[in-house]
Amino acid sequence: MTDPNMRVLIIDDEPVARQRLRRLLGEIGGVQLIGECKNGREAVARILTDRPDLVLLDVRMPAMDGFEVLRQVGEDALPIVVFVTAFDEHATAAFDVHALDYVVKPVEPSRLKTAVERARKQLAMESTVQRHERLLDLLREHSAESSPGEGAAPSNGKRPQRLLINEDGRRFFVAVSDIDWIEAYGNYVRLHVNGKTHLLRATMTRVESSLDPAQFGRIHRSSIVNLLSVREIQPWFSGEHLVILKDGTKLKLSRNYRERFQEQGML
Repeated sequence: MTDPNMRVLIIDDEPVARQRLRRLLGEIGGVQLIGECKNGREAVARILTDRPDLVLLDVRMPAMDGFEVLRQVGEDALPIVVFVTAFDEHATAAFDVHALDYVVKPVEPSRLKTAVERARKQLAMESTVQRHERLLDLLREHSAESSPGEGAAPSNGKRPQRLLINEDGRRFFVAVSDIDWIEAYGNYVRLHVNGKTHLLRATMTRVESSLDPAQFGRIHRSSIVNLLSVREIQPWFSGEHLVILKDGTKLKLSRNYRERFQEQGML
């Protein structure tokens, strides 16, 4: 007798993310969670062994990312994939083109339910060949984009003009040029934009590498500022300085990062 439940495998290197997905899946009917994987190597083995109907696949994982997991699995064993991503608009647009769904971290319950239901309909209506062709198209495109080499800027050579924010059940864009400053916030960064704050799931290093260095500067291990938002810089203690923004915000310029400001004649 055929199992009426859709068999789902979670693949994410972050325990908190797996826990959240596990809890949210438990609230969706007709779903059977068959396991969790914390890295790409585990994921490949589990997919080949258990043949899940659906995998919730983190895009960014150390050693082997989500795209490489799919390549290692091979076309004969590809399941339906819902990407779990903190990617910007360029990546999500690529997923849309190939009709592969994605949910943006932090995952919202309603958004995950929509993705799972869409996957359920795909499983019922599309042939295995059609589903595989969609995934293979995406893998070919991703390989072509990333082949020039790893760089600080996005793989298409363009720096994002907007960042996708997933907040309170809404998904909206924030213009990069409107950001006054950015601070580290656990597994997230907090964007300060025209007096408002927004959380984005990303590391400071990744965000810094995506920004134009002519406009944004790292002033502390936990702070990045829009240079156009800086009103003045004042000497402080022990060779450090205070960076004062136009809205009156005061941030510390660490000695480790002041060379950049000296080179630009701002000190």
